[in-house]
Amino acid sequence: MEFVETLLPGVGVRYDATTTSGAPLSLVLGRDGEAELVTYKRTDPDAVAQRLRLTPTEAASLAELLGSPRVSARLADLSKEVPGLSSARFVIEPGSRYDGRRLGDSKARTRTGCSVVAVVRGEDVRAAPGPQADLRAGDTVVAIGSERGLADLGVILAMSPEDEPFPVPELPH
Repeated sequence: MEFVETLLPGVGVRYDATTTSGAPLSLVLGRDGEAELVTYKRTDPDAVAQRLRLTPTEAASLAELLGSPRVSARLADLSKEVPGLSSARFVIEPGSRYDGRRLGDSKARTRTGCSVVAVVRGEDVRAAPGPQADLRAGDTVVAIGSERGLADLGVILAMSPEDEPFPVPELPH
């Protein structure tokens, strides 16, 4: 099922699709975290058949349930679509230099060219984490990049505080 995305200024984003059974469907994700799932009558695509409103907590729970497998599948698809792009997962082990530190402290993108696309902690998936995201032992870091960059990222995230700092490569000019 393909979704068409429409920005709703001041409101959020609306995603429209038609199910395989032919039912028109919309999902509106509000800026405040609320979500509204709407189905429309087949005979009148402007007439609401059912409306389900979700609080931010309910929307996050549903997204987590549906999103984790989809994110992983989409990363796998993306890796197939873009030659040279791969994905990998790294577990922050107890004793890692980055256990209890921020993602930005790893300088992952600068050192490896890889992008961290999610940090998974138990049932919580933090998509597109920023440099301020904290890392803890047991977290799974999901990244995309080149095979070499991902290998380097694995080495960096496995370092103990006593290890020598990982050199920052010179970027080509």
